[in-house]
Amino acid sequence: MKIVHFADLHLGVETYGRPDPATGLSSRLHDFLSAFDQLVDYALYNKVDLVLFCGDTYKSREPSQTQQREFARRVNRLAASGIPVFLLIGNHDLPNAVGRATSTEIFDTLAVPNVYVASRPDIYRIPTPSGEIQIAALPWLRRSSLLSREDTRELNFEGINEKLQQILTGIITDFTTQLDPALPAILAAHVWVAGATAGSEKSMTLGQEHTLLLSNVANTAFDYVALGHIHKHQVLSDSPPTVYAGSLERLDFGEETDDKGFYIVDIQPGKAKDKRMVSFQFQPIEGRRFLTISLTLETGDTDPTATVVRAIDGQDTADAIVRLQLTLPAEIEGQLSDAEVRDALKEAHYFTIAKDIRRETRLRLGKWAAEEISPVEALKAYLEQKKISPTRSKTLLEYGERLISGETEQEDLVV
Repeated sequence: MKIVHFADLHLGVETYGRPDPATGLSSRLHDFLSAFDQLVDYALYNKVDLVLFCGDTYKSREPSQTQQREFARRVNRLAASGIPVFLLIGNHDLPNAVGRATSTEIFDTLAVPNVYVASRPDIYRIPTPSGEIQIAALPWLRRSSLLSREDTRELNFEGINEKLQQILTGIITDFTTQLDPALPAILAAHVWVAGATAGSEKSMTLGQEHTLLLSNVANTAFDYVALGHIHKHQVLSDSPPTVYAGSLERLDFGEETDDKGFYIVDIQPGKAKDKRMVSFQFQPIEGRRFLTISLTLETGDTDPTATVVRAIDGQDTADAIVRLQLTLPAEIEGQLSDAEVRDALKEAHYFTIAKDIRRETRLRLGKWAAEEISPVEALKAYLEQKKISPTRSKTLLEYGERLISGETEQEDLVV
């Protein structure tokens, strides 16, 4: 049985994009759809038995009609070819209000053949060309669906997280008692497992997040544990294989050096779990490159523009999203030609230029620089410069220290 495991598609990310002249859509939408197309083409060409998606179809909880149409087209290519598609609900797939439909629920509503949507914990038995498989689904669950206000009234975040861990671990344990040991079984979960190396999902976090321990999810009753939510692909455990597929396309410069793609999972037949062999490998795809060029210019540089252009020419910027970071002294800032620098970056798909201008520290308080002195020391130096009498200086310093530390009430500030 050959399975494609992927997650965190996040259609709708348009950062660092530009309008496509042919369609009017963001070029970044085309990037993400191109990544998805590569996965679909692989699945069809290799005749896989199942495509397993572990959550976060879109960036927004309310995606545009165009984004939904393009996702549905690709899912339909798979399903119409006889490949079952399993869609797990992630945190970005949940609507803002309880009771509203999720962004992928339409597939269930229309009863699209070969498409399964998991919006609640359950075990799904899915027929595939190579036999039946069990998918134990643990979608992203709202805290309010697991805990009442009474449950959390006296708890801090750590206490709430611990209680959520107990509930979610209980759900996984219940799954293991319902599995048929004669059939292969996968746990599909959209969760944050403690100890996983995070990527750009930090900047996309929707509120405080609960975590599960690795021991909570890496249950040996499963042949494979397919995870979504963390954008950096990684293997957390080999027994059983517990794997984050990562996001399918780079979202920002936090993922500049990350490989992107999906996992291929092979489960060999066997009537019992200890008789089944499981192997998996990462399948990289071609995505949009991110490139950072950092350069420090010195005061003695007589042609800073040429220095910057040479640094750019030494990199492959074609079709990349480029971030140029320049550090330079204020004395040569006026000698830098922005027009020539931008022209050198014209082959890039998109670029940004950031300048960190170094300026001489101005001394205002005697021997001290303002950047190197504490507020109390600054007040003391100021009083000395103004030649305030020692008695009054002592009183002002006492009030100043109290004011700085936040201990002084407004009515006390009469000197």
